[in-house]
Amino acid sequence: MIELRDIYKVVGAMTPLYVALVLGYSSVRWWRMFKPDQCDAINRFNCYFIIPFFTFQFTSGVDPYAMNFRFLAGDVAAKAIAAAALALWAKFSKKSSFAWVITSFNLSSFNNTLVVGVPLLKAMYGAAGEDLVVQSSVIQSLVWFPILLFMLEFWHASSCSDDDVVDEEKPQPISTDGDGSNNTIVVVVDGGAALAPLNLRSTMKQVGAKLGKNPNCYACALGVIWALLAKRWDFEMPSIMEGSILIMAKAGSGVAMFSMGLFMALQEKVIACGVQLTIYSMVLRFVGGPLCTAVGSIALGLRSNTLRIAIVQAALPQAIASFVFAKEYGLHANVLSTAVIFGTIASLPLLIMYYAILDMLR
Repeated sequence: MIELRDIYKVVGAMTPLYVALVLGYSSVRWWRMFKPDQCDAINRFNCYFIIPFFTFQFTSGVDPYAMNFRFLAGDVAAKAIAAAALALWAKFSKKSSFAWVITSFNLSSFNNTLVVGVPLLKAMYGAAGEDLVVQSSVIQSLVWFPILLFMLEFWHASSCSDDDVVDEEKPQPISTDGDGSNNTIVVVVDGGAALAPLNLRSTMKQVGAKLGKNPNCYACALGVIWALLAKRWDFEMPSIMEGSILIMAKAGSGVAMFSMGLFMALQEKVIACGVQLTIYSMVLRFVGGPLCTAVGSIALGLRSNTLRIAIVQAALPQAIASFVFAKEYGLHANVLSTAVIFGTIASLPLLIMYYAILDMLR
């Protein structure tokens, strides 16, 4: 049974994150300390220096030879369940569209694993919680984000014809017909005219180019490579190298949340997409994602704290990178912005609720 001191540990782990968030928000909205271009500079510093070191620090400490593959398979099953449900919705609902399938998958499947997940799961479940959420972060960075980028690139290409972009607010039905001989897909819009042949090789190049500009991908990949070598031959990181990484990585959570506060302050509204879409995004993030994870994890035999960790990590706030990609492609960025901001604010009581309910179901 969860005691008051257990709740205090969770609140104690999360409160410093919210302090950094409030400071970032206040420095722009009330104290007028930073202008938009200065906020952009701080965000770039966070993106290109702090977070990559932060990611490498955790990733390099993972033991790739002792990963919980059933836990990771549960994550794959959860994504498959979400994708299948959205595919059925797209097939049978007149209100569906490929654009909203991508956004809905984004909302239900991508969470803030390191910045929020590590301190939260460590407070709830100790070292086991931290280890599993870092494993989930590795798979999200190396597998799921490239898949999301591929979907976005495919949507972007399918929405273009003669340099005209189909209005995303008026979704068009899409059907595909693959040609295996030349790796080309023909996209048909409005049940008749072929818009443009989509070359898979070109799409993959675009995805690769996007990932190549993301320093987090390099940090995660290098962290996995280091972990493979270090655990295989049993050597430790030199103290000079470790100290150089830690001096940047220790600022990871604080600067990331401060940057999020800056971002919140620069928005005209915390809820930028209207009440209905906000409710829709919150239901997908805090109900849909955990539900798919629970079904997939139970089906694969996860039990005890491993199951609880899987469900709680699925209920973490929306991943910031998912909003960045949505904004870059111009696909429902206002919905993802609201999911990141409002979801982060509302996540603490919801996660404590999950923590308490899952403990009572022992």
